[in-house]
Amino acid sequence: MAYYHDGMRELQDRYEGREVPDRLAVHRMRRAFNEGDRELIETAPFFFLATASDESVDSSFKGGDPGFIRVVGENAVAWPDYDGNRMYRSLGNILRNPRVGLLFIRFDGKLFNGAGRLRINGHAEIDERPEALAGLPGAKRLIRVTAEHIFSNCPRYIPKLVQEAPSVYTPRAGYTPPDPAWKSMDFMKDVFED
Repeated sequence: MAYYHDGMRELQDRYEGREVPDRLAVHRMRRAFNEGDRELIETAPFFFLATASDESVDSSFKGGDPGFIRVVGENAVAWPDYDGNRMYRSLGNILRNPRVGLLFIRFDGKLFNGAGRLRINGHAEIDERPEALAGLPGAKRLIRVTAEHIFSNCPRYIPKLVQEAPSVYTPRAGYTPPDPAWKSMDFMKDVFED
């Protein structure tokens, strides 16, 4: 599959031309993870997931302790899907259209192969087998993405931010996270009462 579609090419030709995008595709786009990619991914406490169907587009935040998302093959990553708000917007879109985009951003100024951002475009699958969830505290299911395009970006506009503390809601071995406040709101609490 081509990295640039007709709409992208139309705008490249209308504005600045194809020379820069073509060179970036040759020198930055790849189909297998390198060591810098692996380090950025496996030290990330979060990433952003984009999904779409014919009726819906969604962007969501996925977080956990560093290492919650892992490189599991030369062009594959996997992460646990934790307890959420039960809307299943991302997973529902994946059922309709497995094409996804993942965006990793480092806000601490650390660069990986000269990049502070990493984009992964590929195909997702949902794995609910018990053996896939073994050793993943709090996991409801495992999401696996096979990458078609892996593309690192320069960090030019990324602000430098400091992470103060991990989320208290992140599942960990030997730790039961507290319930989020929204589960006890008047319009919701009866759903969660035993």
